[in-house]
Amino acid sequence: MSKGLRLTEKWLQRALWLVAFAFASFLIGLGGKIVDNLWDVEPELRVEQFMDAGQVSALRAEIEQADKRRDAARLDLEQASEQHQVAQSNTQSARASFENWRDTRQATARPDQDPELIKRTHALDELEASERRALSAVEKQRQAMLDATQAAERAQTRWTALERPAFDTYQDAMRSKELRVFGYRLALTLPLLLVAGWLFKHKRKTPSWPFAWGFIYFALFAFFFELVPYLPSYGGYVRYIVGIILTVVVGRYAITALQAYLARQKESEALPDVQRRQTLRYDVALARLGKSVCPGCERPVDLKDDKTDYCPHCGIGLFDRCGGCTTRKNAFGRFCFACGTGANTSLAD
Repeated sequence: MSKGLRLTEKWLQRALWLVAFAFASFLIGLGGKIVDNLWDVEPELRVEQFMDAGQVSALRAEIEQADKRRDAARLDLEQASEQHQVAQSNTQSARASFENWRDTRQATARPDQDPELIKRTHALDELEASERRALSAVEKQRQAMLDATQAAERAQTRWTALERPAFDTYQDAMRSKELRVFGYRLALTLPLLLVAGWLFKHKRKTPSWPFAWGFIYFALFAFFFELVPYLPSYGGYVRYIVGIILTVVVGRYAITALQAYLARQKESEALPDVQRRQTLRYDVALARLGKSVCPGCERPVDLKDDKTDYCPHCGIGLFDRCGGCTTRKNAFGRFCFACGTGANTSLAD
């Protein structure tokens, strides 16, 4: 910030820079959304689009049916396994009860209990038969589960065989889409750079400079950063080539501006002191003096030396005497700091 600016002007300048950055941030957010959503300009690609439609429908239906049979067989197997466990538990409980009863009978050796022995033996046989039937049901459901699983695997194998050649075509189509969408994004961001260049050349010093600089920052960010996640394998070349072109253009502009500046400085230094002062702005002159450089030629000057009244490089007056109190003062000051007498500095505002 220039030291020659008024305090309010300094804060207003800072506020305007905040406006520029805020404008750039909102533009960057909007641009990021647009660049990201450009992928949805074209319909989504799927591998199935590149497979035989008739075979896809038949295989998909077969896989769905196989999955349903496998799910149903899994549920039936779980039910049969649960019933088998219940039958096993009943058989084990009955066998333990029978063995306890048989041990008691052998101890008492009572013949009148023979019918009860036959009855209990028959009941135990029924339970064991029920357990065997439950186990048979489990084995049957396991076989059904195996058949359904194998059918699903065979259908999936045929699907993979049908999908494999289509996947290569799908990848080629995806690469083509990526290239096209990258072209859309490039077509969106390159004009932003051109507009930013025009704003830099024509609008950066106008009253609307905060919006010009905000757009310039946005355009540079959009091209060099927003495009990065979407660059194809060879897309980086575009970014570097454009970067090289921009560097060359800016470099040539800087070289031309430097040469023009040096030419103007030579012409200015050849003019009389009064005419040179007319080309200097008041704030610029004070700012340069605050940095211990000559306002005219911008070369370093020892301003602490009270004998240095003129620039030793270009001869422009740096200090003079007040017409009212003869105090040595800044030759570019509009008023004497000692007595307040006005001075004719011939400086532009």
